[in-house]
Amino acid sequence: MKIIPFYNNEKQLIKKAAAENRQAQQALCEKHAPKMLSVCRQYINDLHFAEDVMVDGFVKVFKHLSSFKHEGSFEGWIRKIMVRESISHLRKQQFVVYDDDIIERNKDVDTYTSELDVAHIQLLIDALPTGYKAVFILNTVEGYKHQEIAEMLGITESTSKSQLFKARKMLQEKLKQQKIIGYGTK
Repeated sequence: MKIIPFYNNEKQLIKKAAAENRQAQQALCEKHAPKMLSVCRQYINDLHFAEDVMVDGFVKVFKHLSSFKHEGSFEGWIRKIMVRESISHLRKQQFVVYDDDIIERNKDVDTYTSELDVAHIQLLIDALPTGYKAVFILNTVEGYKHQEIAEMLGITESTSKSQLFKARKMLQEKLKQQKIIGYGTK
């Protein structure tokens, strides 16, 4: 059986989805959901909560789809919505703590000799205090500047810089403890 694509052109698919065509909305969701779940998962440890945030994000995507101006990538536009939804979720749950005290989390992480894979790195990032983690991901993964992070999280720019410094230091210490990084990497 030959599979015929629903729409060949993403621009056409976006137009149909903006007109509340459910098939087009479903096609967009299916296309972008895996990446957007990973975006939400970077901020939210619990997979079930991350999925809920992603679904809420897609509701906003479809609600505001008519405001997408086709300038830049559509995936980037969705990604911004998912990041903001994730941060909003963290605020609602009152998990975001911007403390100068380092919170120790004793999570046992299985390390497989010399294999450092994405899942292991994600576990190390998950073990960071939530405030450190949010700033780390926004800066290092998403590429936001400290001023933008400060506005998004409602903190000062210097707090953002401090949180990033502390997050990196904690990750380096954890990697050293597990003998994953060696000399010359500070």
